Amino acid sequence: MSRQQTQSEAVAMNSRNKVARHLMALLPRRAARRFLRAQSGTAAIEFGLVAVPFLALTFAIMETALVFFSGQTLEAAAAASARLIMTGQAQSAGYTAQQFKQAVCNQIFGLFDCANGVTVDVKSYANFASVSTTPPVTNGQLNTQNMSYSPGGPGSIVVVTLYYQWPIYVNLLGDNLQNLNGNNRLLVATNVFRNEPYQ
Repeated sequence: MSRQQTQSEAVAMNSRNKVARHLMALLPRRAARRFLRAQSGTAAIEFGLVAVPFLALTFAIMETALVFFSGQTLEAAAAASARLIMTGQAQSAGYTAQQFKQAVCNQIFGLFDCANGVTVDVKSYANFASVSTTPPVTNGQLNTQNMSYSPGGPGSIVVVTLYYQWPIYVNLLGDNLQNLNGNNRLLVATNVFRNEPYQ
């Protein structure tokens, strides 16, 4: 052992002995010895220090994965329901906006509240240059005033967009998932296509 280690051990031992003497003066000898030897609370203290950041990180990872999975589910529902318009099935069956939304909700399988939460926007355009896929967000709120249901006819260019405001509960180190007011993230699924020449 080096001389410095020996000196530091001696200083530590001296400090411990002083604390022990003071405790012995205050408490009976057995209680003082038990207190100095006890280490049963160290695991609880260490867990208390590590638990909060660990749990916050775990919940943030789970929430990020859930948001990603929900976005993929919305994309799949948009693709499946857009096919009804592209092939002319929705137009031939005379779907209303509500019936088309029900067809969308049939693809989501209860992951979130489709009937009250999903907003469906179907617009037809004369050419691809006039297509706009920018989400209608005004002052941090989804603006649903210009939403419509216009599936077009054979050869029409159509944009089917689904919107859902997903609530965010965990904010980690300022890297928030929210992009709307009220701790919400706007999930957007868009399909742009030209209708088939159906009859």
